[in-house]
Amino acid sequence: MKATATCDLCGAAFPETERILVGEDCLCPDCAQERTILCSHCETRIYDDDNAGHTQMPLCQNCYDRYYTSCESCGRIIHNDDAFYTDEDDDIPLCRECYHHTASSKIIHDYYYKPEPIFYGNGSRYFGVELELDIGGEISGKAAKLIERAQVMGAETLYCKHDGSLDDGFELVTHPMTLEYHQREMPWPSILQGCVELGYRSHQARTCGLHVHVNRDSLGESLEDQDATIARILYFFEKHWDELLKFSRRTQRQLERWAARYGYKEQPMEILDHAKRGYHGGRYTCVNLQNRDTIEFRIFRGTLKYNTLIATLQLVDRICDTALHLSDEEMKSLSWTTFVASCPQPELVQYLKERRLYINEPVESEVEL
Repeated sequence: MKATATCDLCGAAFPETERILVGEDCLCPDCAQERTILCSHCETRIYDDDNAGHTQMPLCQNCYDRYYTSCESCGRIIHNDDAFYTDEDDDIPLCRECYHHTASSKIIHDYYYKPEPIFYGNGSRYFGVELELDIGGEISGKAAKLIERAQVMGAETLYCKHDGSLDDGFELVTHPMTLEYHQREMPWPSILQGCVELGYRSHQARTCGLHVHVNRDSLGESLEDQDATIARILYFFEKHWDELLKFSRRTQRQLERWAARYGYKEQPMEILDHAKRGYHGGRYTCVNLQNRDTIEFRIFRGTLKYNTLIATLQLVDRICDTALHLSDEEMKSLSWTTFVASCPQPELVQYLKERRLYINEPVESEVEL
């Protein structure tokens, strides 16, 4: 005779082998089907009435308390890792949509603000610029004037963000643009002149950086190809550190704090492996690799001089091209003189001459702002 069990909900007898436990309760299959559900996180069976989540994402109370929260604006349940917080209310969680709706009404956004990118120009390689401004104040009215100058045919090309590393300013951040778009369409001369007129400084402020993001998928078709290119970029930085330090207009001490080097190795991939194994510089490295979709060149000092800004983008583009097309052995044998001799862009050549980095052809330069 088969053993039977009694359902704690309906009182029916059923085969012992079919019993389903919910906590200490013994349920028959029918009651379990009608009155319980599985937690989507830990798969523990719970009563419908104890669901701390919702129908599409049921959660036991323990999982909700440990891993989830609710958006204070719309009530949506979100994982703790997906919660956003404003500078004003760092204990009030918001979902992505509500956060960006709240932030969109601001002129100077929170540091973690990241809108959906708008890509400008036609090409495979895009450059996102982060230009830090200081001294002129973190003033929304001034930021609005710069945003207005930056509009191309009424379209938003950049936005402004708070940056806690600055004394009295904010950060200009562009959407991704091709190098040609930065040079021909983006109204950089007007933007930079506006910064000066509003009392901002970048190079002279000593607190400001110029960071350039490049999309990873422009560095190779496969992830393996991209890693090989990135490894050669890191090798280029280590081999030509003294020249790049001079180009950057930063001091060695500033770079140690904000854009540290990884350390020279004999082979490009050895440097990348060192970085991936947990180099402790974090994002404060000369080439930040912690972003999923981009690599970030952080070595450069801020500037409000148009030729310097464009020359910086051109240098980054040349380094990426060189690392993409040369082999490891060719990169190892490449001299700085050979590298700069192959740079055709007039803005880059002018800046290299100003910094005494171009085949001993110095020229007089304008003052950096």
